Amino acid sequence: MQAALIRTLVAGCTLALGAGAALAQATPVGLWKTIDDETKKEKSLVRIADSGGTLTGTVEKLLDPAKQNSVCDKCTDARKDKPVLGMTIVQGAKRSADGDTWEGGEILDPNNGKLYKLRLKPTDGGKTLEVRGYIGPFYRNQTWLRVE
Repeated sequence: MQAALIRTLVAGCTLALGAGAALAQATPVGLWKTIDDETKKEKSLVRIADSGGTLTGTVEKLLDPAKQNSVCDKCTDARKDKPVLGMTIVQGAKRSADGDTWEGGEILDPNNGKLYKLRLKPTDGGKTLEVRGYIGPFYRNQTWLRVE
């Protein structure tokens, strides 16, 4: 009887820890593989970090060896002519009231230098991230893939 109780407690704790880990993954925080809209090829790795409830995302790796020295020549802010590698491209997003999305920040497309308002939404249990950049009623979605 006591052995059955211990097995039940261990199983319950294991389930609780597993649920907590799954819940922790339903956040944009982590390392993400970006996919090019046009070619559908893997483009870069972006690390999203949380600092006091505000998210930032930095280009950690460019996957195309020919683009390792790319600069943001079309940027119009302080990032103009700076290397894309190491560049902060996501900033200012905060968890929304519904708790399922992060909004209010902006995302930079280093290819065209444009800044877009941002919405991030973890999907598929946190395995993918829906990234929406928009200006007014116009928007563009990308799906990023979790690396870690």
